[in-house]
Amino acid sequence: MYIPSCHSDFYNAFYDKAQEIRVLSKAISDYLSKDLSPLTTAGQENPYIYFSGDIVQQSASLSEQIAKAEQSTQTDRRQHHVLTLNWLTYRLIENCKRLEHCNSNGKDFLLPLKIELKKFKSLQKHWCLLML
Repeated sequence: MYIPSCHSDFYNAFYDKAQEIRVLSKAISDYLSKDLSPLTTAGQENPYIYFSGDIVQQSASLSEQIAKAEQSTQTDRRQHHVLTLNWLTYRLIENCKRLEHCNSNGKDFLLPLKIELKKFKSLQKHWCLLML
């Protein structure tokens, strides 16, 4: 994987990867929601529908936390945003694992998201070293 040498180039690559994940998560959630939204024969809703919404929320927060950490001048605030970003990444990966068990053809699209999350996590490790 290419890791840019300049901080601004690295920030742009990292932020762009977060945006890619946001777009991909939204597309997957839209696809899954069509399969998961109908009620079951017992009249209950599918619990996996919430996980599809969670990946959209969490992926949208990735780029926000990156920008907040970059703009923060105080070390403790920056560290807070870095820790929040770590938590969001962990939750995204866990929710992808949960969605793999849902009863939908859309779960096949989770593999590209997991691959992008793995790349993001690698970039995140280097970014954290630059931030702290």
